[in-house]
Amino acid sequence: MEQRVSFVTLAVADLAASHRFYVDGLGWTPEFHDPSEVLMFRAGPLTVLSLWDRAHFEAEVGAPAQTGPGVVPITLSHNVHERGQVDDVLADARAAGASEVSDGVEREWGGYTGYFADPDGFRWEIAWNPGPVGQFVLPPVADTTLGVDTGTGAD
Repeated sequence: MEQRVSFVTLAVADLAASHRFYVDGLGWTPEFHDPSEVLMFRAGPLTVLSLWDRAHFEAEVGAPAQTGPGVVPITLSHNVHERGQVDDVLADARAAGASEVSDGVEREWGGYTGYFADPDGFRWEIAWNPGPVGQFVLPPVADTTLGVDTGTGAD
């Protein structure tokens, strides 16, 4: 198996609320949208963020999604180019309806990060890294079908 993640799928309680938050609030452009089942965004050249209606998610994986008190045990991270953009993105997310988790703070490793939670409680870290951390890129492999580099190594 190649060392790569292609999709990150999150089970959401209210797909319409997720659409309002990500599309209407944050201004993201859907790659695919079936209003009764799934909302997908290209999150990078090789990665898709998929928001699935919880009932459809449970049917697909054959088990109930875990819900309850506490933090969902996953964090999504969005790196920005400049330190000040952390605060800007956090403000935009709050304006779109996100719950504030933490303001931007200086980290011991030299970066600056803050967190917000989307309508389902998924934590997003907004980070400025002063070095190359988080900027790993797979070598490009042309895929003329999709018009993007897939990084699969296939000809």
